[in-house]
Order: sequence, then structure tokens, then C-alpha cells
Amino acid sequence: MKRRDFIYKAGQTGLALSVLGLTSCKNSSKKNSEIVEAETSVVEDPSLFFKISLAQWSLHRALRGGELDNLDFAAKARSFGCEGVEYVNGFFKDKAKDMAYLKEMNSRADAEGQQNVLIMIDGEGALAHADEKQRLKAIENHYKWVEAAHFLGCHAIRVNLGGANNYDDGIKAGIDSLTTLSDFAKGSNINVLVENHGGYSSDGQWMHKVFSQIKNENCGTLPDFGNFCMKYGENRTCLEAYDRYKGMQELLPFAKAVSAKSYDFDANGDETKINYLRIMEMVKSVGYTGFVGIEYEGRNESEDKGIELTRDLLIKVGKQLS
Repeated sequence: MKRRDFIYKAGQTGLALSVLGLTSCKNSSKKNSEIVEAETSVVEDPSLFFKISLAQWSLHRALRGGELDNLDFAAKARSFGCEGVEYVNGFFKDKAKDMAYLKEMNSRADAEGQQNVLIMIDGEGALAHADEKQRLKAIENHYKWVEAAHFLGCHAIRVNLGGANNYDDGIKAGIDSLTTLSDFAKGSNINVLVENHGGYSSDGQWMHKVFSQIKNENCGTLPDFGNFCMKYGENRTCLEAYDRYKGMQELLPFAKAVSAKSYDFDANGDETKINYLRIMEMVKSVGYTGFVGIEYEGRNESEDKGIELTRDLLIKVGKQLS
């Protein structure tokens, strides 16, 4: 069932509030009625040029702490008014080939009116690695996730273009790996996307050089608002950062997904480090109309509250740009 149909039918039968009450978070500061109102504004407001999904990493503390199970993620996403879910493979790492488990994930998402959008892949090897044997093994390790994403009805997997120790060699290795993996994924109708995620991949110019040379239509970028640190020091202190707005401009022409990273908010509900209006103007200017994934990574709010604040900011900015 499509999400818009799901919301409509739930509203028609008076069940929207009661169903949402079963899945709403105990840490949420908003009443269920307010969440339903926000949900309706996301789904039915024609002024928004994008759809809102929830990146599973937003809930990594709850998932790692056993407070939330991967199979309950779709219900959690619906409680925030999202239309789609973006999984992280680390939360079901041993289930890539478990068809019964993947079928249950599909069932849960369908029951909640959620669209399975993509899987973020970590821990399967560096696709720009200088050592060819390691790089080829990394490509092979991703095949099972392409197949899992296809089974789940996702449109993409997100991969990491790490491992390069030389600027130019990294570009060549990255192009080779992405071409091979995208060729494999084409048969499953899956896009292979690279996020700016540290190292050279957080250098917008480097990424632009990679994707300017890739011919596969099912290969692109997943620009993240926040991941533009190229070199970290102790305690994850950023020693070398790339200009996020320049980087977004360089990545967006190849975008097939977008990640709305957030860290902290001021009294007006605006992100304190990232100008959402400026970035979403860029997103709109390239004609992107797909999912924008909420990815809260802050510490000053609970995960639930951070997700809500990010959602509300996206809606506010989306209406400003209508």
C-alpha cells in the first residue's frame, strides 16, 4: 500500500491517532496530535518539492543499546511522519542473505506505509583501496547488499569510497570499483551511491572528478550536509575541513539521494552549524525531488527530539522555498 493511501485510509477510519499512539516514542516532547499534524503536512502539502525519509543512524544509540530493534525501525519512522526508511547494514549485518528476515523487514515497512529507500553499507572494504586485491574483495563483498536492496525494494545502496592514499590513484581506483559494482547492480535496478564520508570523499572537487568520468547511469552521489571533514585528530577533532557549501554544489549534480545531517539547534529551531535554507536552495536548483533523509547526529537532544527538530526544520525550509 502506498504511504499516501495509508494515511488517507487511516484518517478516514479514525485510526491515525490510535495507531500512532502505539508507535510514538516515550521521549517525544510533542503530543500525538501534533505528530499527526506534522505527518499530514509532510505527506499532503504539495508545496514541498521533496519527500522525507529517516536515516537509521539517527537512532544508532537506541539500536546499539537494545532499546530499539531493526525490525521496529519502520514503525518508529512512521511515528515521526516520515515516508521512507534508510537502513544501515550494521544493524542487520548477518542478514544480507536471510530471505525470511528480509521478507519480515518488507512486511513491517509495508504495514507502516513506509518505502524502503536505500541501505547504507559500511564495513565491507574500501572501494578506492590502493591494493587491488583488497579493492576487488571489497567490490565482491558489496554484491550481497545489492541483492538484499533489490529484495527490499530499495532504489540504492550507499557505499564508501575510502582507502586511497594518493589523490590521482584514488580517482582511478574509485572509478574502476564503482563501474564494476554499478555494472553488477544494473541488473537488479539498484543505484550505487557514494556519500561524502571522510578522506578524499569529503573533498568535493575530488568527488566531482570521479563522477564526471563515470558513465554508468545507476551510479551517483548521496551528498551529506555535514560530512566535509577530510582529516581528523584526537577525539574526532576536525583538522582539515572542506567548505560544505562548495562541496554540496560539486556533489549535487550527481545526486540520487540527499542526507540532511544535523547536530544542534537554536531557539528558533535552526541548525547551528548548517544553513539549511541555503543548502536546500541548492538541492532544489538541480531539480532534485526525491527523498531527503533525516540524519540527526547530535548529543544535546535525545535522538527522538533531534529527529523531530530536523524534520520540522526541513518542513519549514521546504515551505519557504515553495
